[in-house]
Amino acid sequence: MEIILMEKVVNLGNLGDVVKVKDGYARNFLIPQGKAKRATKANMEAFAARKAELEKVAAEKLAAAQARAEKLSGFELTIAQKAGVDGRLFGSVTNVDIAEALQAQGFDVARSEVRMPEGPFKAVGEYELTLALHSDVETQIKVSVVAE
Repeated sequence: MEIILMEKVVNLGNLGDVVKVKDGYARNFLIPQGKAKRATKANMEAFAARKAELEKVAAEKLAAAQARAEKLSGFELTIAQKAGVDGRLFGSVTNVDIAEALQAQGFDVARSEVRMPEGPFKAVGEYELTLALHSDVETQIKVSVVAE
């Protein structure tokens, strides 16, 4: 299925690109999320008329993400969890825990923006973490997991 991207989509294309994707990906994810529209003649003309407006909205989102990244850059977060004497946690620290702790500190971070490539933290220690605030904006924070 051919679609017009209404915003930048990672590993797919930029705003306004006409790309061919699998039908299920378009029908079940891109179109319902508002990230794309079918590449019909009417939609192409409507997109051409609204292109400047959509580019302005995309630039505002990027600027907001960059401002959030500046505030968060180098931030050190401390999370207290129950742990055994050997330093292993009873449970783990996940992206949900980190997002909630950042929100408690006054930062607007969704759990989907927290990237944990090695999975949840299962031991006491300090960890470097990446927050993907936008498809073009990432920032690093330090998370310290301490025993309660």
